[in-house]
Amino acid sequence: MAKSNDKMVANNKKAYHDYFILDKIETGIALHGTEVKSLRMGKCSIKESFVTISNKGEILINHMHISPYEKGNIFNKDPLRVRKLLLHKSEINKLAGQIKMKGYTLMPLKVYFKGSLVKVEIGLARG
Repeated sequence: MAKSNDKMVANNKKAYHDYFILDKIETGIALHGTEVKSLRMGKCSIKESFVTISNKGEILINHMHISPYEKGNIFNKDPLRVRKLLLHKSEINKLAGQIKMKGYTLMPLKVYFKGSLVKVEIGLARG
């Protein structure tokens, strides 16, 4: 998914070691302005993060640490807040069905810039 001209911000090598990755999906992520500025400086960690599907049918990433922007003062958000991933409803329903039926899980694999957009690559994984 991530091409050579994309700027890599964070990589989750632990997920490749602990899980067998069956499928990879590129998603967008809903962020605030100071979080994007902090990502541009490379201050992100997804080693301990995981992806869940809420009851409302939204995909959420938990425990993704984005360090507060140094010059952001009151506009900084909580570094470990839950962030929403952006996917089509049909893709979310397909993933939810696979997780319930086969016992798979969703893991964040990479965070990178594709042009000016922040993308998260998640993987359908079996432990």
